[in-house]
Amino acid sequence: MSPSHVYTGGRAARGGLRRIGEWCARHFVIVVVAWLVALVALQALNRSFGGEYSDDFALSGVQSQEGLDVLKKHDPQAGGYSSQIVLHDDQPLTGLGSQMSTATGDLQKLPHVLSAQNPLTAPSSSSQQSQSQQSQQSQQSPSNVGPLSSDGKTAYITVRFDVQPSTLGDGYLTGVDSAVQPLRKAGAQVEYGGPLGELARPAADDRVSELIGFGVAIVVLLIGFGSVLAAVMPLVTALVAVVGGLALLGLFAAAFTFATVSPTLATMIGLGVGIDYALFLITRHRQNLMNGADPVRAAGHATATSGRAVLVSGCTVIVALTGLYASGVTFIGKLGLAAAITVVSAVIGALTLVPALLGLLGKHIDRFTVRRPVAETEEGADVPQGTWHRYAKRVEHRPWQFLAAGVTTVVVLAIPLFSIQLGHIGDGADPTSFTDRRAYDLMTDAFGPGSNGPLTVVVDQSGVPSSQRSDLASQAQKTLNGVPGAATVTPLTPTQDGDVLIATVYSKESPQDAATTDLTNRLVDHTLPQAVAGTDAHGYVTGTTAAQVDFRDIVASRLPLIIGVVVGLAFLIILAVFRGLLVALKAAVLNVLSIAASYGVVVAVFQWGWGGPALGVNGKVPIESYVPMMMFAIIFGLSMDYEIFLLSRVHENWMRTKDAKDSVAHALEITARVITCAALIMVSVFAAFIVSDNIVVKMLGLGLAVSVLIDATVVRLLMVPAVMTLLGSHAWWTPRWLDRIMPHIDAEGDHEGGPGGVSASTAPERERAS
Repeated sequence: MSPSHVYTGGRAARGGLRRIGEWCARHFVIVVVAWLVALVALQALNRSFGGEYSDDFALSGVQSQEGLDVLKKHDPQAGGYSSQIVLHDDQPLTGLGSQMSTATGDLQKLPHVLSAQNPLTAPSSSSQQSQSQQSQQSQQSPSNVGPLSSDGKTAYITVRFDVQPSTLGDGYLTGVDSAVQPLRKAGAQVEYGGPLGELARPAADDRVSELIGFGVAIVVLLIGFGSVLAAVMPLVTALVAVVGGLALLGLFAAAFTFATVSPTLATMIGLGVGIDYALFLITRHRQNLMNGADPVRAAGHATATSGRAVLVSGCTVIVALTGLYASGVTFIGKLGLAAAITVVSAVIGALTLVPALLGLLGKHIDRFTVRRPVAETEEGADVPQGTWHRYAKRVEHRPWQFLAAGVTTVVVLAIPLFSIQLGHIGDGADPTSFTDRRAYDLMTDAFGPGSNGPLTVVVDQSGVPSSQRSDLASQAQKTLNGVPGAATVTPLTPTQDGDVLIATVYSKESPQDAATTDLTNRLVDHTLPQAVAGTDAHGYVTGTTAAQVDFRDIVASRLPLIIGVVVGLAFLIILAVFRGLLVALKAAVLNVLSIAASYGVVVAVFQWGWGGPALGVNGKVPIESYVPMMMFAIIFGLSMDYEIFLLSRVHENWMRTKDAKDSVAHALEITARVITCAALIMVSVFAAFIVSDNIVVKMLGLGLAVSVLIDATVVRLLMVPAVMTLLGSHAWWTPRWLDRIMPHIDAEGDHEGGPGGVSASTAPERERAS
């Protein structure tokens, strides 16, 4: 008989999820009104008390931060946060002396400004550097490293702030624009570089991405299931849940600092899982209706079964995201927390709002159709014999061939991963419509690519006797002048109190280039220790570029820990749910393989440049240092959605029939349609964010979309059925001692029974007895 057949005799003990589902379906008016009131209240609270998003993060304990602290202590003006205002004209800028003086004077009067350097009166470093260093410079890097180019047509004003400029809000730019207005009126091109340029970027608008994702989702659902209302409902509930989650995130932002990318990331993940979770419940509910159950019982059964899988899946995603705190980097941990907030709201929406809307629609959910409505299986089919069942049987007969095909695919896709270069994406990769990109190009043309990310060398000689400081300065300068990879090194200059020496090192390459990262590490690990050898002095490399390198090194060193924590926690959850040691091991290994393949695609597109320009990325860029860590946690959590949904059905049939091979075929038959549609929707939601101007968002969107696509096709259709077939009944084996100590988590609600109330696991025996 059909696994979804409605049994009417007897009554099983009803669990909490079934009661919640039936209550929400029966009292749909109360639930819907409660959600609307909660949304209005959260939005009002967020508008009144919500915080701002900021990228003001500091890494404690790293050498770049220690160097910055030394500067702040001995020379506050040199130790602030700097940003460049780049100027260019077809005529020498020396003719704009009065306008330049007025602009720098007005800039110095702005709040939080420590100093503003006039490029026309600042000393040029070219006259001070040693002849030996000049001879080592690259032909592509002009020798003049002062703030005025050799032809006088390009210059930059260095403005130092006592806070990170990007945290001041875009309203701060009004004062900056007013200060530089005399230069613009005189015909000079004025562009903002660094943090000021980031502040001037147009506000991110995710509505286009959301509309694209929603549009594709509607088409997929209409084609896949035929019902108009059933297609619209997952989108509505997901949107409501995300709006509520984002308002809650805004309230959290009032107390904690969240990165500016947090709302976009939370929206991306919240929409993806919200649509999937609602789809899982609606699909089973509609099958219950087709099998004759009344709407309230059908919604309750769907919540008790598919809703239980949603709850377990959601917890797995949340565990994976919050596991990012194991990195020890608060910035990354809070990104995971931001995404977890919308996942929580998506789970709550699926377990309450979805049953309420199902109760509201009653038996009219398929009233408007574009084709014959379908759900999970055809009613009354004792043994499914559809396309997916026949496909599973082919896998069953040749499991090694299908497994080899799947492994080969993911291995080939993962090949670029072995050349991954972590780093920070510089302004040079932004669209030319951004002022920071135009400032970057002007600086590169006039002063060389390294001018966009100078390295500040700090030598703390406060512990060195005055009689030895002259020798130390000479020794340090000589050592710095010979460092490979540097285009220019300015002379070491003492602070006013004489306790600190400061110099600037310009790389031959751009800040995002691997050569600049190597130069920074070379200075920290070898050059500066040699420069201060034999003294009590300490050397540091600080500045924005140095801090980014330190961040990159920390993330790279802790990525294995994150992988271990997330894989371990997910393994334990799968093990506790399905009581199968090999099943849990298989889930962990296959998910790691699919993630490696998605990493490879991201590296090929962005780092190798295979298609990057088509996505609006200028040239080849490194992989943003925290993207692999974020991708791993998100992808591993999301892939468990499909894993749990599929394995729930395999396990359900296995517990009833003890036929391991047929259980795989049966599960594929009844879940393939919903998993395929859910995957296509999630792929479209993630891929739609590729249109964002933020390259990190592009990177995450592509990586997540590719990963879900691989997971739903190669992994679910080739590798999982092949491995499950090869394992057979051994897949569900667990040592007795382990089974005794593990908690019992019912993923598919076996004890809940069917919509009529009888446990599915006991129904065949009841039927035979009758």
